[in-house]
Amino acid sequence: MTPRPGYADLTPQQVLDALDAVGLRGDGRILQLNSYENRVYQLFLEDGSAVVAKFYRPGRWSDAQILEEHAFALELAAAEVPVVPPLLLAGAEAGVTLAGTPPTLALRGAHRWSVSARCAGREPELDDPETLRRIGRFIGRLHAVGRRRPFEHRHRLDARTDGRRALALLLEGGFVPADQRPAWQASCEQALAAVEAAFDAAQPLATLRLHGDCHPGNVLWRDGAPNVVDLDDAMQGPAVQDLWMLVSGDRSTIARQLDLLLAGYEEFSEFDDRERALIEPLRTLRMVRHAAWLAERWIDPSFPINFPHFGSSAYWSQQTTQLREQLEAMG
Repeated sequence: MTPRPGYADLTPQQVLDALDAVGLRGDGRILQLNSYENRVYQLFLEDGSAVVAKFYRPGRWSDAQILEEHAFALELAAAEVPVVPPLLLAGAEAGVTLAGTPPTLALRGAHRWSVSARCAGREPELDDPETLRRIGRFIGRLHAVGRRRPFEHRHRLDARTDGRRALALLLEGGFVPADQRPAWQASCEQALAAVEAAFDAAQPLATLRLHGDCHPGNVLWRDGAPNVVDLDDAMQGPAVQDLWMLVSGDRSTIARQLDLLLAGYEEFSEFDDRERALIEPLRTLRMVRHAAWLAERWIDPSFPINFPHFGSSAYWSQQTTQLREQLEAMG
């Protein structure tokens, strides 16, 4: 997706001015944080505190989708689920709101942005059984809130639509080299067909409001407990979507890790055991969608710098190999 004019030119002074417009006066110290999708900055304020400001990628989400994410985060925080919600903003610039929604999304020129408290932490140690149980409890609490009502505006996970859209984007955009295209396309089509079959077999499938991108980097371990700092990919989908990225290895290892997660999870939420069969299909779907995400963002100058191997024959050969491995894993 092409960034709109001015996105790449967002300057530190513009960021400081944006915060000043809602009463958050910076002391001049600003640090750009690692984020490919958005522009995220840590800023120190005159009162000695620090906040994180996120400037959303233009055109990715609508105002309604962002505000629905914010409302979910605030609902989780009110239920004492350890998340980092957006701050309520004051001032004329905090003018992007929906009826009944707190003022958490600010608009300044072409940029939409939000602010949250800084939350430091480390990735969890997933080889520790008790850590997995605690993360399971945390996700179970999150899902207990997520089941209260559905999202109306956020993305709804649809294996068939999401996978076929990614495949079409990669092929029609010419991102797969000619020497790799036949093998990759055949493997990808077979793998997506297996993904679709697995989801069809799991129907009817209950869905709920999810974190959506619950990998270890998004689950910060702080004060002996897990915390979530990023709901940017919040979506409607099956519960297992927030569990499968926390397990890996051979089938017996994955089963053992999932059992530990569910031992904590089911203290707060029910889990449909049929969703176990969706772990490898979801892993496959993420693989294809990740390649499409890189292709869609390739015009952003930061992507060729950070993903220099994307588009090479070696990259697509490796993708073909991994898709074939996923076909076996789904078999």
